[in-house]
Amino acid sequence: MLTTLVGALRGVVIVTFLVVNTLFWAVPVYITAFFKLILPFRTPRKCLDTILNFLCYAWIYCINGFIGLMKQVEYDVSGLEDLRLHEWYLVISNHQTMVDIFVLQKIFHGRIPFLKYFLKQELIWMPILGLAWWALDYPFMKRYSSETLRKKPHLKGKDIEATKKACAKFRDRPASIMNFVEGTRFTPAKHAKQNSPYRHLLKPRSGGISYVLSVMGQNMRKVIDVAIVYPDGVETLWKFFRSAKTRIVVKLSIVPIPSSLLGREPDDPAYKDRFNQWLNDLWTKKDEKIGQILNS
Repeated sequence: MLTTLVGALRGVVIVTFLVVNTLFWAVPVYITAFFKLILPFRTPRKCLDTILNFLCYAWIYCINGFIGLMKQVEYDVSGLEDLRLHEWYLVISNHQTMVDIFVLQKIFHGRIPFLKYFLKQELIWMPILGLAWWALDYPFMKRYSSETLRKKPHLKGKDIEATKKACAKFRDRPASIMNFVEGTRFTPAKHAKQNSPYRHLLKPRSGGISYVLSVMGQNMRKVIDVAIVYPDGVETLWKFFRSAKTRIVVKLSIVPIPSSLLGREPDDPAYKDRFNQWLNDLWTKKDEKIGQILNS
């Protein structure tokens, strides 16, 4: 009973800190975002982007420090040695829980450019964070279902144009674009429904990242392929906050992107075949890597 109460208290304290910390840093972010909104000139906007990135680094630094103070998180991370803060990266990872986001922000903090996630268009209206994400140039994506496209064929290709427009912002400055290419969190039920050929992964979706590489051209030459494993079992975000200790294994592979996949027309059938083969090969290796970690 006492352990349960202590865990619940720990979870409440961490959640409270996350809210207060976010509100605290949101104030200077909003002020900077306001000037970014009204200033049409490129040079001051670049300066404001630098300030915004600094504020976000500080925000993440406080989160990492407080979680480390409140609980023991045992990281086993390999592959960080060759990362550079001033390079472009496409970061892809398996996805099992919301904890993955905290893990990625922790291990990459200060090692590569601030992670930019693909977000659903609706999230721009999320209180506090929506405007901050806009100010940080997070790519907001609007996806249309097959049924919607049948009813409104004029919308076909609009989501792709949004991807191109979002990614074009990163041509002039180093960026890390993060994508969970499975499209959703892994669960045994989803795995069975997909009839996935992988033991520990869902099928990867190539559409989003193929357009990233098409738009970014020769800027983005490397993929950081991330395998996240929870040896003691996957935790929900709330369980992660209230547990006293969590073990996390993270294995990184820096993979050069073949020149045949850069700056190409992503709708070309031959290109799609090459890209899918390349991505499926990465996923097969990741699946084997996760299996080896779990078996060891």
